[in-house]
Amino acid sequence: MRHAKRGRKLNREAAHRRSMLGTMAGQVITHGRIKTTAPKAKEVRSVVDKLITIAKKDDLAARRQAVKVLKDKTVVRRLFEDVAPDLDDRDSGYTRILRLGPRLGDGAEAVYLELVNHTVE
Repeated sequence: MRHAKRGRKLNREAAHRRSMLGTMAGQVITHGRIKTTAPKAKEVRSVVDKLITIAKKDDLAARRQAVKVLKDKTVVRRLFEDVAPDLDDRDSGYTRILRLGPRLGDGAEAVYLELVNHTVE
């Protein structure tokens, strides 16, 4: 039974899953939008939302928490200087998932995961 077991395994070991989610969160912060599968997007959404909430504090401890997940200081700088101030008026719900339909190769449900303030060019 999976009582009180949160999150999806995504068919990966724990270290690989943690690394993948941190990398994907960094890509969302850097580019504003990524294309992925629905289960991955639902997992990354919670990571990104928590990182933005942490970044809104804007102190040293918050930066260290963000570096622990993102591993890249340039992405952390972008999170704290560009992304978090833009979303300062919101309490939660910093990301949205836009469904695209089945992917051609394997039929997996493809989605866009994007920040709510992201503008499409």
